[in-house]
Amino acid sequence: MTIDNNDTEQIEITKVLGKVVVLGATGATGKLVVQELINRNHMVKAVVRLDSSLPSAISSHENVSIITGTILEFSDEEMNELVKDCDAVISCLGHNITLKGMFGQPHKLVTQSIEKISDSIRNNIPNKKTKIVLMNSSGNSNRDLDESVSFTQKCVVALIRALVPPHRDNEKASDYLRGIIGQNNRDLEWVAVRPDGLVNHDQVSKYEIYPSPIRSAIFDAGEISRINVAHFMVELILNENVWDKWKGQMPVIYNK
Repeated sequence: MTIDNNDTEQIEITKVLGKVVVLGATGATGKLVVQELINRNHMVKAVVRLDSSLPSAISSHENVSIITGTILEFSDEEMNELVKDCDAVISCLGHNITLKGMFGQPHKLVTQSIEKISDSIRNNIPNKKTKIVLMNSSGNSNRDLDESVSFTQKCVVALIRALVPPHRDNEKASDYLRGIIGQNNRDLEWVAVRPDGLVNHDQVSKYEIYPSPIRSAIFDAGEISRINVAHFMVELILNENVWDKWKGQMPVIYNK
């Protein structure tokens, strides 16, 4: 599937949502997601760590509510308040590329955050299904599919899994969506987006979406701009055609 910023498929079936919760809103991709949402005139609840901030043009925007703290520290009451009027959650959470971020606690930041917000949504007994979009990684296989991975890559990934906690966290987060939320949940639907090698571009361009990687994430990685990833994740929750095509899956995204 190729998506062009001007494709009619993107705007064929869109709808106005309630507020969208964005986790990891101050990250390199998260802030692009928030910007894309407000560009389309949607209301955003941006979860921002105490030591982070969004650009003033975003944080002061009338469509943006800033919630300071981390999901893992929020009380049940704070979580209920966060999700009660939201139709979708986009998670761009990740570990900082520092020694503390890579190897310090919490090792399961992404997994535990997805678990906690999913539980809060279900506890609120929503009257319609809430969408969850998780930013994941092309180095994480979709174990619902028979994805072709070379023996050498399997060995390298096993080593990374053993030595690098963030990779295990990515795997566990998608496993939670696949195995616990599943395909027929009463309250939740999900997509785990797997970008290949991330790069920074200023403008949305054409990009391609595949059910599984078409190249080795370790030995022959492609490129995808963060702004394209943000565009696709927002497109998922706003365009019913795109959502219906990819819900319950782990699409891989590349620049065209």
